[in-house]
Amino acid sequence: MEELDKDHVDKILAQWRRERPELDVSAMGLLGRLARVRAHVAGEQEKIFSDHGLTSASFDVLATLRRSGPPFQLSPGELLAATMVTSGTMTNRIDQLEKAGLVERLDNPEDRRGVIIALTPEGLKRIDAAAAAHVTNQQRLVAGLEPAEREALNGLLRKFLATFE
Repeated sequence: MEELDKDHVDKILAQWRRERPELDVSAMGLLGRLARVRAHVAGEQEKIFSDHGLTSASFDVLATLRRSGPPFQLSPGELLAATMVTSGTMTNRIDQLEKAGLVERLDNPEDRRGVIIALTPEGLKRIDAAAAAHVTNQQRLVAGLEPAEREALNGLLRKFLATFE
């Protein structure tokens, strides 16, 4: 491998191989690269979300409501299941989005004790704009890979993720 092809993880692996040659650090390379890619991607995504007055957390809730389809409403439990955060975290996210006028709490017609979380017209407008910018940004982020490489990487990551899920 030429020096130009090496990344930060290669330098770390070389140090480990020098100091502890008996350790197989190949998994460290793979997982280290995944972690670094995730950090870079998250930073690039946050820039787009910020441009729309959102964070990754608020985008997650609004996007979950948006992709649920009309009337863009879910119970807090359905939001929890779709986003995999704690109920306290979800309550905080909903509170912040409600203060911003992007969601509203409505009485649940099927359970008088419960509520439904609904996108407001402003919330729908905001998430539609943010989602379009997010998709464009994602395309930019993977542009360094050829379509066949993207497909291969996607397949490998799907297989790897399946071992956890």
